[in-house]
Amino acid sequence: MTENRRLLLAKMGLDCHDTGIVTVAKMLRDAGYEVIYLGLHNDASRIVRAAIDEDVAAIGISFLSGQHMTQAQHLLEEMKKNEIKLPVFCGGVIPQDDAKALKDMGITEVITPGALTDEIIGIIDNCISSSIPS
Repeated sequence: MTENRRLLLAKMGLDCHDTGIVTVAKMLRDAGYEVIYLGLHNDASRIVRAAIDEDVAAIGISFLSGQHMTQAQHLLEEMKKNEIKLPVFCGGVIPQDDAKALKDMGITEVITPGALTDEIIGIIDNCISSSIPS
């Protein structure tokens, strides 16, 4: 089976700071991923619809606004409602305690500021390879 290297990246809610996610999108493209970036101000239903339409291997969301706990929960609920099982990675300014809580609620990985390029690519590679059916 060929590994799907299509990723969907998006900013959720009212967060309008996208420098980090745009940088990560370029980094992932340079590493051979096909990246679909939905841009700013997305809600959970738009992200899930796009993930289905684009047949992606994983979803990445990013936060600077402090809405990560609420918005991530909305996304996971929408995925469950639509019976979508994909790894979800979350990045941005996220306190360590919240990173643990995000993973406990179902986020696959949390990437925090200061992560190096090779580290981020390794995290995404692991997210995708662990979700491929054997």
